[in-house]
Amino acid sequence: MRIILDNCTPAPLRRHLVGHEVTLAAQRGWAALSNGDLIKVAESEFDLLITCDRNLRYQQNLTGRTIAILELGVQQWPDLKPLAPMVAQAVDTISPGQYLIILERE
Repeated sequence: MRIILDNCTPAPLRRHLVGHEVTLAAQRGWAALSNGDLIKVAESEFDLLITCDRNLRYQQNLTGRTIAILELGVQQWPDLKPLAPMVAQAVDTISPGQYLIILERE
C-alpha cells in the first residue's frame, strides 16, 4: 500500500509499517498544503493518508473520496509508539475511502 504521513504524524511510525511504501508529505514538498489540498493531491498517488489531525473529518468533505484516512488520537511519538502494532494492523485492513480512528490506549 502507498501511504502518506501528513506533517503532524511522527515520522518514526514509518518503521512500523513494514511491507508498505511510506512517504512523508514534506518529502513531496507538500508541507505547506492545507488538509483539503493535501487530500486532493495525495489521492491520485496514495492509497492511505495517516494524520494526527483530530479535526480533519469535521473540516473536510470526505464524501466520495477513494483515499483511505487513518486518524491517530495521539501526536507525540512516545505516546504513539505503543500503538504502532494497532496502527500497522489497521493499515493492513483498511479499505479505499474508509475513515478509521485509533485513540490512545486506556
